[in-house]
Amino acid sequence: MEWQPDEQGLQQVLQLLKDSQSPDTATQRAVQEKLEQLNQFPDFNNYLIFVLTSLKSEDEPTRSLSGLILKNNVKAHYQSFPPTVADFIKRECLNNIGDPSPLIRATIGILITTIASKGELQMWPELLPQLCNLLNSEDYNTCEGSFGALQKICEDSSELLDSEALNRPLNIMIPKFLQFFKHCSPKIRSHAIACVNQFIIGRAQALMDNIDTFIESLFALAGDEDSEVRKNVCRALVMLLEVRIDRLIPHMHSIIQYMLQRTQDPDENVALEACEFWLTLAEQPICKEALSGHLVQLIPILVNGMKYSEIDIILLKGDVEEDEAVPDSEQDIKPRFHKSRTVTLQHEGGEGEEGEEGDEDEDDDDDTLSDWNLRKCSAAALDVLANVFRDELLPHLLPLLKGLLFHHDWVIKESGILVLGAIAEGCMQGMVPYLPELMPHLIQCLCDKKALVRSIACWTLSRYAHWVVSQPPDAHLKPLMTELLKRILDGNKRVQEAACSAFATLEEEACTELVPYLSFILDTLVFAFGKYQHKNLLILYDAIGTLADSVGHHLNQPEYIQKLMPPLIAKWNELKDEDKDLFPLLECLSSVATALQSGFLPYCEPVYQRCVTLVQKTLAQAMVSRAQLGLFLGFSMLSCSSAWFSLSQMYSQQPDQYEAPDKDFMIVALDLLSGLAEGLGAHVDTLVARSNIMTLLFQCMQDTMPEVRQSSFALLGDLTKACFLHVKPCIAEFMPILGTNLNPEFISVCNNATWAIGEVCMQMGVEMQPYVAMVLNQLVEIINRPNTPKTLLENTAITIGRLGYVCPQEVAPLLPQFIRPWCTSLRNIRDNEEKDSAFRGICMMIGVNPGGVVQDFIFFCDAVASWVNPKDDLRDMFYKILHGFKEQVGDENWQQFSEQFPPLLKERLAACYGV
Repeated sequence: MEWQPDEQGLQQVLQLLKDSQSPDTATQRAVQEKLEQLNQFPDFNNYLIFVLTSLKSEDEPTRSLSGLILKNNVKAHYQSFPPTVADFIKRECLNNIGDPSPLIRATIGILITTIASKGELQMWPELLPQLCNLLNSEDYNTCEGSFGALQKICEDSSELLDSEALNRPLNIMIPKFLQFFKHCSPKIRSHAIACVNQFIIGRAQALMDNIDTFIESLFALAGDEDSEVRKNVCRALVMLLEVRIDRLIPHMHSIIQYMLQRTQDPDENVALEACEFWLTLAEQPICKEALSGHLVQLIPILVNGMKYSEIDIILLKGDVEEDEAVPDSEQDIKPRFHKSRTVTLQHEGGEGEEGEEGDEDEDDDDDTLSDWNLRKCSAAALDVLANVFRDELLPHLLPLLKGLLFHHDWVIKESGILVLGAIAEGCMQGMVPYLPELMPHLIQCLCDKKALVRSIACWTLSRYAHWVVSQPPDAHLKPLMTELLKRILDGNKRVQEAACSAFATLEEEACTELVPYLSFILDTLVFAFGKYQHKNLLILYDAIGTLADSVGHHLNQPEYIQKLMPPLIAKWNELKDEDKDLFPLLECLSSVATALQSGFLPYCEPVYQRCVTLVQKTLAQAMVSRAQLGLFLGFSMLSCSSAWFSLSQMYSQQPDQYEAPDKDFMIVALDLLSGLAEGLGAHVDTLVARSNIMTLLFQCMQDTMPEVRQSSFALLGDLTKACFLHVKPCIAEFMPILGTNLNPEFISVCNNATWAIGEVCMQMGVEMQPYVAMVLNQLVEIINRPNTPKTLLENTAITIGRLGYVCPQEVAPLLPQFIRPWCTSLRNIRDNEEKDSAFRGICMMIGVNPGGVVQDFIFFCDAVASWVNPKDDLRDMFYKILHGFKEQVGDENWQQFSEQFPPLLKERLAACYGV
């Protein structure tokens, strides 16, 4: 007999549903407790489905709420539902999918897909066939409700639907969905496209078999009057561009014409989907050819999309000019992630490379509107197209720009400044002739009365910082810097933030050009300390850290130290050990300590001690949480589930005591210790001697988290350079750990371990001999590995050279295995100490094993020629090897050999070494 509710129980459940809609917190708490009690009774879930599907006398919000509570129960406890309850719920869902109310149909759809996602697609074999059959119903509600449920299942389980596990139901579903593209109801058409769209990116075979029908059906819907249908058509075409461009190419002209229309669709959601098309097309090799003839139409459309909409201005409080006294709410502050220290080398013609990823440029400055919108998408599209078409874009843009930049309406003027920033990277060459005239205008926009104009001007000017710095300082650098510093003290928080970020970019470009203005810059940044709210304070730390990185030891003047250090140390003392604001402050202090060198000495002791404490605390917490975990999992007399229950109970009762620690505190502390060791050099000796840092380092180097190991090896290298006396007793323990971390799967860990080994070599000398075998084969393997990032190749080459310098007999036999990649890796490195020691090592190895270099001697010649100014004794070593080789092969053979040299190499070797 079918289950029926008990009247009293039903009234109790209805009362609970009513109470749960109350805004009162005490009532809410009582509801939670009651729910937990009722969940002890299995048929409570029957009551919930009954209210949702059968109790038509109740209002819709109450019925829907009943379904949502049931959905949460399914999520949390479905595995423990008795089979009779589970079957009753499933049956009721399918019988009522055509409820007259759209809200109830949608709730039942959510419930069905939640059950399906609990592994029930396999256990509910009738679900998909029944839903597909219900699509044929004459009743609109039944058809729409079934499609709604199918769309949710397609979103949640797309991979499973295309697998053998279910016998590939897509082979039936996709052709079925395609039939509904022509349905008379726009809602049904929209569902049908949305269902098929779920399978484009995964290239489901059933869709690929029907791809032409799908594309024809999309084209047939191009002029649909329903905005949701148009949005789904645009979304499909954007994904097909990535996955099956071959099928779109024959129709590309008309697709582009269609997308030009849709990018101007009156419905912004449709316009946004269509605008994605240009972003995706820009990544395709055919972009230039396909779009060249359409730029004249496309560029004005994108530019028009870059204006703030009215809703944007309301959300951004565009009419609020002064808000600096308003405290930030915590959700305004994005979580910060510390980027662990990576050791890099200086290159010819440029600074050290930061990692391999490079910083992604923000394409817009209104990140509080973190939702992707038409303005951001249009700006991003213009940016990528500028990188594809370069200066060919300008004839279409420049006539528009003039009208925008000098427009009396601030919204239009603001969009013009954004356009100018978006094209900065791609069209820089073509913009150069206009910049002397544009710069003063942009700098003037920094004083505009609208805060949103001032903030976008900061961002756009930062995009041209490289050019500004290439001009005489008085021309643009000085006026730009003066105005940006005023904006750092602006009354509007958004402008402060934009100015701080822009100034950090300017610092990176200008480097020591800023030295004459340091006093003025520091006055401003220090004044901002007292003025800024929480969020911008974190960005200010970054601007100070970047300044220190950019001007280096020039900051080490008593006057500057006196300005900068007191407010930094005051903040340092104010923050508790568990405050995440320590991250940016520690990063900032790390840069400052490295720049100030001995100037940091008066502040170093408390900073050093606190860093050691942070590392120690984190390690201790990690040990406690591991021990507690081990303790519980080790209780063999407990069943596994009760052990986990006790553990989870313990976590929930005393989370602070047992939570896995946040290791970012330890990573940032290790990086600041590196900064201190690098800045203070030998002065760090007494601090190291009085602490247990070497014991802690030994533990950190074996941490499970790669970022912890990465920072540990950087610190090991810096301590090796600064005070090897304290490192040496631990080398026998450290070297095997370094050897096991020469694993290029973890690029940055491997890079720092490699660098640290090289530093240890230089201190150990011949005593390095017992450890060569632990590391040499891995290093040779890394240098020969395809697609290895440049930074890692360079550090590996330096370390192999240094190993050969201190132990040539051990390393020289392997010369033929690494000499070619070794030479190509180091040819672009600037002359410096690391390069010097590595090349001495290679020369000594060639002395031991001259035959090892014969096959690749041209690469050695090229690497030698990359030196601008080697020390005299190193030049002599090169001279002897080159002349020795020439004498060995004889003049005629040398003549033939040197014919292969490129002209520049020939000249260089003749001029410097007389060969």
